[in-house]
Amino acid sequence: MLQDTILKTIGLGKSFKGFAAVSDVNLEVARGSIHALIGPNGAGKTTCFNLLTKFLEPTSGQILFNGLDITKERPAQIARRGVIRSFQISAVFPHLTVLENVRVALQQSLGTEFYFWKPQNSLLTLDDRALELLDEVGLSHFAGEEAISLAYGQKRALEIATTLAMDPELMLLDEPTQGMGHEDVERVTELIDRVAKGRTVLMVEHNMKVVSSIAHRITVLQRGSVLAEGSYYEVSSNPLVVEAYMGSHGESL
Repeated sequence: MLQDTILKTIGLGKSFKGFAAVSDVNLEVARGSIHALIGPNGAGKTTCFNLLTKFLEPTSGQILFNGLDITKERPAQIARRGVIRSFQISAVFPHLTVLENVRVALQQSLGTEFYFWKPQNSLLTLDDRALELLDEVGLSHFAGEEAISLAYGQKRALEIATTLAMDPELMLLDEPTQGMGHEDVERVTELIDRVAKGRTVLMVEHNMKVVSSIAHRITVLQRGSVLAEGSYYEVSSNPLVVEAYMGSHGESL
């Protein structure tokens, strides 16, 4: 029987030459939820993500996925378990078509990406699934276009499609709306909410409007440690959180 908690960290920490970038982080992500990791600049959010996907080795603590200790596993092992980090594993190839980008990701999920001797038409069997994924993110009309021709928000949607192609059980999205205009932010927010159905999402996000509209639970980091956790209403009305944001480069909730 699957546990209600899909991801859990116990005392997770990372130090660089004596500086504690992340310290004693205890995180629980509920299965089927959208969980946001927020905090002022320099709070340790990206370092946390790098620890969870083992792009960095923890100095202390444990990482549990579906109740199994994955602390010592390599990034590829963790990805095979279904923990997929968007915008790293799902790189967009600018001069491949939109469809071909998703097909490459589907090949990775099947473990056939190095079968160079196979004829190209053998890849056509993946096209139906690739088109389904493009339809899911609203890009089916762009299937034959080169990825380089897409608008910025559409490229982010394509990156989400390639992440979905890896069949993630847990999607980690690092700043999915960064650098976007208002319309793209709304479109990608709606997209994340839609593709999260039946999946679990852990996201780092600066845009509080995005977080308030789709996150079920929020963990606030400050100086590498957990400052608060709860619903958007709970964390946004917490005096410690308000002080942390207001004192950080004029940011606000």
